Amino acid sequence: MQTWSLVSLCVLIGLVVRWGVSLNSYSGAGKTPMFGDYEAQRHWQEVTYNLPVQEWYFNTTKNDLNYWGLDYPPLTAYHSLICAFVAKTINPEWVDLHESRGYESPAHKLFMRATVLVADLLIYIPAVVLYCLYLTEGSSKKKVSTLLCFLLYPGLILVDYGHFQYNGVSLGFALWGVLALGLGWDALGSVAFCLALNYKQMELYHALPFFCYLLGKSVKLGLMGRGLFLLVRIALTVLVTFALCWLPFLSDPGQAMQVVRRIFPVARGLFEDKVANTWCSLNVLMKIRSILSSDSQMYLSFACTLLAVLPSCIRLLTKPTFWQFKLALANSSLAFFLFSYQVHEKSILLAALPACLLLNDLPLMAIWFLHASTFSMLPLFLKDGLLVPFVVTSLGFLYFSIYLLSALERCSEEELRLGAYHKLLFCLPKLDLAWIVKWKFYVSVSVMAGLSIAAVALAPPPHLPDLFPVLVSIASFSHFLGTFIYFNIVQFSEPPSRKSQKKNN
Repeated sequence: MQTWSLVSLCVLIGLVVRWGVSLNSYSGAGKTPMFGDYEAQRHWQEVTYNLPVQEWYFNTTKNDLNYWGLDYPPLTAYHSLICAFVAKTINPEWVDLHESRGYESPAHKLFMRATVLVADLLIYIPAVVLYCLYLTEGSSKKKVSTLLCFLLYPGLILVDYGHFQYNGVSLGFALWGVLALGLGWDALGSVAFCLALNYKQMELYHALPFFCYLLGKSVKLGLMGRGLFLLVRIALTVLVTFALCWLPFLSDPGQAMQVVRRIFPVARGLFEDKVANTWCSLNVLMKIRSILSSDSQMYLSFACTLLAVLPSCIRLLTKPTFWQFKLALANSSLAFFLFSYQVHEKSILLAALPACLLLNDLPLMAIWFLHASTFSMLPLFLKDGLLVPFVVTSLGFLYFSIYLLSALERCSEEELRLGAYHKLLFCLPKLDLAWIVKWKFYVSVSVMAGLSIAAVALAPPPHLPDLFPVLVSIASFSHFLGTFIYFNIVQFSEPPSRKSQKKNN
């Protein structure tokens, strides 16, 4: 009973922080003619409510795709339609075709913010609560501490409740998938992940670990017996779920192909803005987009992504355990973020979810990465006028997570899984790697704080207007690359021993 009281308190704190952030500005507020992501979400409600489903993804006189055309899978469109019905009931002006373009008012802002909160309450937050209570090791106090830190991750809060998006829906469905697989409900897990993928195509970042885990489990059970039955059941589950999600578009192959073209816009280029991945960082030294053709860029990014994700997936195929699955999710999402085509800065949230899953297992490394992921979106938050909530939520998360999870105390070489590093660095004198990691963490946080202050307080040189966004991008990229290497080494190391887990608890 006491545990559930603490859980309720954690959820309440998470909701209060979310609503506090929502009182601030949002993407494109008052910035004509295109506004921002807030207007994009409102416009999708307008389109889905007023036009037949056959026109949602097509450029017509009533649907200008150059003005925030729908470019997410069908489940996002259905969600927009549900929100539109509610909006129409409250105030028809909010979804009037063409007339509502760029609509802004305090009442409408309250409605839009409430739709994000309701989605979180229905999908994301229940999945977080159940994961922390049933799939994390340790005492009730430790589980509740992990829950609070999970819910206070600032990156997701600032993007969904500040900038304005519905990432909690797709991440929530993905987390329901993780939860179901962890509890042995493979078919239900497949359904949940299919829903995530049909809400946001970026969930492909997590697709290979789901596939490899289920395939590896089927092979382990035996493809001539129970394993074959499991594989067929999962395949049928996936096909039925996709068919139901795409049902309105399946009567005409042209409709389905247009949806695919809209959700995979390869014409946009290798990367946008100052995203903290390999290609944007490399662009500082060589203008890769000028050197290579669009097709060459696409093939290069595909090859690099495949090579980066392959070791982790092969390991998961041969050892389909839940521990390996969580690490593969982190490695796959980071590989996609670092090397894939057309990456946005907000896509780091897809790597942040697996890091949250590891808060209880590798607290210092998970906290470090989550803090860096929030910092990597600093230019976006400054653009949206979210400096104060960025500072408050980042500092709050850093303090409470380090204190509640004892992150700086739980950083011995065994707890950080650094044994493999000694084998890799055998030619060097024996080093105190735990001490080095701890001091690197202090230096890293100081650098991020210094760059944040500089980006706000200093004006860049006239000939380098993007100096601070580029520095933030490169600093974040170095953190992400280091985390990617670390998680891969941990995945190929021995799994955590029961002895060390009991010691931590």
